[in-house]
Order: sequence, then structure tokens, then C-alpha cells
Amino acid sequence: MANRERPLSPFMLGQAYRFQITSLLSILFRIAGIGLSVGAFVLVWWLLAVAEGGDAYARAAACLASPVGRIALFLFSLGLVYHLLNGIRHLLWDAGWGFEIPEVYRSGYAVVGLTLVLTAAIWFVALWGAA
Repeated sequence: MANRERPLSPFMLGQAYRFQITSLLSILFRIAGIGLSVGAFVLVWWLLAVAEGGDAYARAAACLASPVGRIALFLFSLGLVYHLLNGIRHLLWDAGWGFEIPEVYRSGYAVVGLTLVLTAAIWFVALWGAA
């Protein structure tokens, strides 16, 4: 077999391939999925604390209301919205829409922009909407 001077794997960003927004969105989609999996365990912990009531709920509420808890909740909501919108984008691809390179980039930027807008709207309503 001939020895070829080419990468063994296509995932060699920085060495053989130029980093692009599509690469970043793909990586973020996977990271968001992992974060949502971890967040599901936190949700179960919170639901168990609600069911137990009293001190367990007070501890869970205090933990989630702390600065670290709020950052975690923000990142969870950001990941949830991003994963949802990018999942819809992938569903459209599965239906055969949006495969042209300009459309791929346009939809990627749309997902990022809508993620920021919708996450900000969620937090605006959560923090100031009930007043």
C-alpha cells in the first residue's frame, strides 16, 4: 500500500482543514446535547426535592438561586434553545432543504441569532415578566 501524505481523519481542524462556522456549530450542537443530558439529572434532582418538600426544596432552591446556579440555569436554557433550533435546522436538511452553501451559512447565523434572542426573551420574562 502506498504511503500518502494526507490526514487519516477528516476531523483535523487546524492542521488540514480551515475552521468554519459550520464546524463550530457542529461542535456546539454536541456540547449542548451533553449539557442537556447533565441538566436533565439536575432537573430530576430538583423534582425530587419538590416532591420531598421542606428542607430539601429549600436547599435546592437556594442552590439554583446562587450565582453559580443561575449561571448553570442560563447555560442550560441557552443550550436547550440552541439544540432545539439547530435540531430543526437538521430536520430541514433531512427534508432536502438548505443544502446550498449560502443557505447553510445563512441558517447557521439565523440559529445563532435566534438562540440569543429567544434565550434573552426567556430570561427577561422569567426575571421581570411576572411583575
